[in-house]
Amino acid sequence: MTSAVGPRGPRIYNLFPLLAGPVHDWQRHLPRIAQMGFNWIYVNPFHFPGFSGSLYAVKDYYRLNPMLRGNAYEADDALLRSFCDSAAKLGLKVMMDLVINHTSKDSELAAQHPEFFAREDDGSLKSPSAIDPANAENVTVWGDLAEIDFTPRDELDGFIRYFQDVVRHYVKLGVRGFRCDAAYKVPADVWLAVNHAAHGLNPDVLFFAETLGCRIDEVEALRPARFDYLFNSAKWWDFKGPWLLEQYNRFRGIAPSVSFPESHDTPRLRQDLEDRGITSPKQIEQHYKSLYLFTATFATGVMMPMGFEYGFKSPLHVVETRPEHWEQPLFDISDYVWRVNQMRALVPTLNREGPQYQVWSPTGVTGLLRKDAEGQDWSLVVVNPEPRGSWSLAGDGSDPIARIAMRGHEVTPAGRCGAGTGEDGLTSKAGEIRVFTGDGPTD
Repeated sequence: MTSAVGPRGPRIYNLFPLLAGPVHDWQRHLPRIAQMGFNWIYVNPFHFPGFSGSLYAVKDYYRLNPMLRGNAYEADDALLRSFCDSAAKLGLKVMMDLVINHTSKDSELAAQHPEFFAREDDGSLKSPSAIDPANAENVTVWGDLAEIDFTPRDELDGFIRYFQDVVRHYVKLGVRGFRCDAAYKVPADVWLAVNHAAHGLNPDVLFFAETLGCRIDEVEALRPARFDYLFNSAKWWDFKGPWLLEQYNRFRGIAPSVSFPESHDTPRLRQDLEDRGITSPKQIEQHYKSLYLFTATFATGVMMPMGFEYGFKSPLHVVETRPEHWEQPLFDISDYVWRVNQMRALVPTLNREGPQYQVWSPTGVTGLLRKDAEGQDWSLVVVNPEPRGSWSLAGDGSDPIARIAMRGHEVTPAGRCGAGTGEDGLTSKAGEIRVFTGDGPTD
């Protein structure tokens, strides 16, 4: 492997702090993250947590989680500044979680500014909740959290000023991006004011909206906030249904998006595969490579969580995970990840979102054709979703996928590379993904 490739679309490595350990230990991961071709590091909340211990139940936004201080003698801010500086030297920008739709019930903010918070009828702090869209009677309540009251009023201005100061503080320490947790639960004008505060110090700071699981109208409501990126739901696509492309083409007008193969909110892919009876390390590794390649080519951005490169099985838990849960790697696909990241950094259409369409082959193979909104460039991701069975796509012009692929050249990482696909058409092995790019008409 070589050093990280150039900028363009965000290629994000999620360094999970409870698994990585104290901030000093984060440093040792930086060289290998850069060598995999990432240009961003996203760190989940590292702030002082409330009584539940959850990373997402913040008690104090200006203090480090004691477990992440370790035995360091430096001040909290000095530790974070040193990490950001070290990352920057390797071409890596640091993104932190920004959780402002709630705090821990025992937070400093609740004690100092009780007027910021929503209340129950008895005057107690209200906990946020969520209704299962499949079953309205299934309601999840987070009892350790206190919900913010976003009703327009004078007190809300004070809340905005508080978090404007928070983002300014971390931008000064070297943070260059914010993942905005449950962004759809915060009004767009609040986000816009917070974003402006960061941009006043550094106009290159980016804001990423976490919008997974919300309604379409809730995403649309964020349009005035001018987020730089959204997170998409490509992980859950079955390579057949139209919903993912419908969301992509609808939301790209709001902001480009970021895909991921798994996250701290999902089970590990390895556990999913084993539950489906796939236990061979070789087969599991191939699934990991294929899913990362699809994830990295679907949208402008890609994010990979810590341990994916090694096939870790234990989920990332926001309360219970510890450094001793670091596992013996089942494999190491770091070099493959670098090849994918290098490829996507060099293909123009993979670094900006234009219209994307699903192309079907009579064989059952599917293609995702993305076009440059401003030019002639295009990319084609060919997916054989079947776990068994290879297909040959006719090269006589009758198969739409082969017809497009033969007009470009293949850029599949560590795979079959070369100009065109040959007069005999295009072959597609079971579970295989191939990537083509070109310019000019595809019809």
